[in-house]
Amino acid sequence: MCNGLQRGFKTSPFEIRPGAFLWRSLLTRQEQLALLLEVMGRVSRAPFFQPLMPRTGKPFSVEMTNFGNLGWVSDKGGYRYEPRHPDSGKIWPDIPPFLLRLWDELTRYRAPPEACLVNLYRGRARMGLHQDRDEAALDAPVLSTSLGDEAVFRVGGFTRKEPTSSVALSSGDVVLLSGPARLCRHGIDRIQAGSSNLVPGGGRINLTLRRVNAAKNETAGQDLTGR
Repeated sequence: MCNGLQRGFKTSPFEIRPGAFLWRSLLTRQEQLALLLEVMGRVSRAPFFQPLMPRTGKPFSVEMTNFGNLGWVSDKGGYRYEPRHPDSGKIWPDIPPFLLRLWDELTRYRAPPEACLVNLYRGRARMGLHQDRDEAALDAPVLSTSLGDEAVFRVGGFTRKEPTSSVALSSGDVVLLSGPARLCRHGIDRIQAGSSNLVPGGGRINLTLRRVNAAKNETAGQDLTGR
């Protein structure tokens, strides 16, 4: 099991833009290895699949799977959350406890995440600029953890006309999109293949936590980022 997060976080995040925060090397190498072990154990029960673009059916360049009560899927029918794997029909594995603790400590949101999107980037895989807006709980932040190869992360505003900026994401980095950045356009331009030997077979795994359903109106905890 991954037993990190007991030390607390004394480092301050870097603010990419208002509401978008980056913690560099937040996970130690040992924590990354332990988390990867938990991830791959769950992937054996919910294998990576190739999502398809709505209407056209064009395959994504990334492979993906999900953990949690709900999983994000995409096919000709559109984007949506489903309780079962599209190929096997089995329910998704649980979210690793380490990631749940990470969510609690960094977001202090009043409800737990319901979905963990697991994206596998290899070769020329990328993710175009998009908004995460398939959730009812748009007040909840989105929290992403990087494992493996370095990636170029691009983030912009709410519209296509707004300027974008790029930052490099390395293994163990964590990104939070919250508040004014919750609906910002963001994506992965490319990965630097071979920059890490963490993931078996190479590549990058991104773990994104999302709250899907609206949470009850409860008092949230203290916000560590000072927003």
